[in-house]
Amino acid sequence: MTDWVAILKEQTTIGDQMGREVPQMLANPDISEAQVKTLFSALEKQAEFVEKLRMALEKFGHDFSIIKAAERLEERYADLAAAVAEKLKAMRK
Repeated sequence: MTDWVAILKEQTTIGDQMGREVPQMLANPDISEAQVKTLFSALEKQAEFVEKLRMALEKFGHDFSIIKAAERLEERYADLAAAVAEKLKAMRK
């Protein structure tokens, strides 16, 4: 059986790391538009994965606190993707 809570913990650790690294990447004046696009795509995929994870947690009846943690992680990835999208928009001006 899949250990959804373990997957959530692992994804939360990755999300914390991305939360620290993405702003540093975006602040780098040498980052290219292609790198920003790749980063955006990766964050979008991660957000989609976490959304599916949250739905699985709901489906299998996990506690509200677990589902809430998944929602927060989903929001974190969405916020990071939005920041990257803003950087991309600024680069295209």
